Amino acid sequence: MSHDSVHSTDESAKLYSQFLAKNYSTQAITLVKGKGTRVWDAHGKAYLDFASGIAVNSVGHAHPVMVKRISEQAEKLIHVSNLYRNEPQAQLVESLSKYCGPGRFLFCNSGAEANEALLKLARLHGKKKSGVEGKCIGVVVAEKAFHGRTFGGMSATPQEKIQSGFRPLLTGFSSAPLNDIAAWDKAISATDTAAVLLETIQGEGGIFPADPVFLQQLQKICQERNVLLLIDEIQCGIGRTGKFFAYEFSGIKPDAIAMAKGLGGGFPIGAIWMAPPYDELFQPGSHGTTFGGGALAAAAALSVIEIIESENLVARVAAQSPAWHESLKNLAQKYPAIIKEIRGAGYMVGVGMNVDPLPVVAALREAGLLAVPASGIAIRLLPPLNATVAELNEAIEIFDRVLSTWKVA
Repeated sequence: MSHDSVHSTDESAKLYSQFLAKNYSTQAITLVKGKGTRVWDAHGKAYLDFASGIAVNSVGHAHPVMVKRISEQAEKLIHVSNLYRNEPQAQLVESLSKYCGPGRFLFCNSGAEANEALLKLARLHGKKKSGVEGKCIGVVVAEKAFHGRTFGGMSATPQEKIQSGFRPLLTGFSSAPLNDIAAWDKAISATDTAAVLLETIQGEGGIFPADPVFLQQLQKICQERNVLLLIDEIQCGIGRTGKFFAYEFSGIKPDAIAMAKGLGGGFPIGAIWMAPPYDELFQPGSHGTTFGGGALAAAAALSVIEIIESENLVARVAAQSPAWHESLKNLAQKYPAIIKEIRGAGYMVGVGMNVDPLPVVAALREAGLLAVPASGIAIRLLPPLNATVAELNEAIEIFDRVLSTWKVA
């Protein structure tokens, strides 16, 4: 593909600056085209996209199957609301149930909305458990967690930078250090705690995985105290780790799962799955969404699952990631003053830094690699699930080239 085919004058930068709210820092580039694992900016420069829309573009850009399915559905039916059934949503629940097991789904439009639905499920469970509304509302979350920027999501995110300026938040939330089972045992009350909520791998917090033994012990405590085990798989789910869901590494079975991001492959969709008997807690009138599970979004998600299955992407991630991780660990050994450690699983990797990651991310971008900072302590590498070994190695080469000239203060 020639650069000329995507070249344009970058008018977007001026319009962004003039009209958009300032909740994001000034963006460095305007992306205008994507194909596979590559994107091009308004000046025709190409980048290897290991940001993937922050773990969203699970099958890369403009995958022909996804384009075809969305186009076909758009010509047929885009939206009818949940006052009526639509066929793609019905097909999607059937497809997802193969990975989640018996239970029910609730669709929405984003990860934040999925976590809001989990928190509402926790309230309904707490009411049923205690027999009194408002008594059993406790939710225990992990330190360094991130569950979204809605009021429920912020309340479940014990980070000052997220909560500052928006207090008072929802009450009932407490936190404990990830993987410290003694602290969780102490924080979970048989009478006042409705649920625990945690990411299998903390994403925004810096790519910190929950230990499998910790998850097994946590599940046991939850079962003994009639507390819901709610798992946030928004960033680490849908094949990203080499399992369809990251919690599968531990052998646990959550009471409910939040998913989004990679599920739509770039089209906005979120969902929760609920295990019996908790899947009966939502009844008519208890929750709703105008767009959730709409025909076009469901068709997009179906195409993602179709591609993941037909191209055997979960197994490919599992097979290709170990050598890639070893190459990253070699970089850490080569540049110990810059890289602290390599964390994560599959195609969800955190490069823990000994220096400020933001200038490094900017330098990687200049060198043609898009990556994502995390919590001021790490750089996230989130390639599409269909990234090739050659592309994984290319990312290593760019990283190496950038770090080879880095001056450590």
